[in-house]
Amino acid sequence: MTAKFPLRVLAFSVAAVLCSPAATLIRLSMEEMAQKSTAIVRGKVVSTRTAFRGPMIYTFATIQVEEQWKGAPAATVEVATPGGRVGNQEQSFSGSPKLTPGASYLFFLWTGKNGMTQIIGLCQGLFDVRLSATGEWMVSRPAITEMLLDPQTRQPVSDDPAVMRLKEMSARISRALAGSMK
Repeated sequence: MTAKFPLRVLAFSVAAVLCSPAATLIRLSMEEMAQKSTAIVRGKVVSTRTAFRGPMIYTFATIQVEEQWKGAPAATVEVATPGGRVGNQEQSFSGSPKLTPGASYLFFLWTGKNGMTQIIGLCQGLFDVRLSATGEWMVSRPAITEMLLDPQTRQPVSDDPAVMRLKEMSARISRALAGSMK
């Protein structure tokens, strides 16, 4: 057996993990997302681009910040989501949200030591923002379809869609942040 064989096995294993069609997520409550996020913003996607970051393709979205609830004030923020297309290579990741240019969202964000800002909990930390027929701003997120695990028991749990008024969400986040400072 040559030294190349273990390298091939390692490369295949890494590729299998990176190309895995299913994601397993640890369920995060709204309060946990608020406390663990480095920034929480409401904003509109103004542009997207894709690029490699190491072996992975990311889609980078520029967000025009309309309201900032946590983090350093900024007019724009760049958010990275795993997956996208560069040339003839495409990668997709279960649980990774797709951001639509022109759409408004509420983002629970986390910036890692590498400086890359991502949505906390993948699709868990992204909410659509829309004006209702009654003129109220609403936030919503469909039920998570990827496997969710309870953080304590590590057992699978189901998820429900989330829909609420933006001002209710703001109040919940404010309470969560006030509670984390005690």
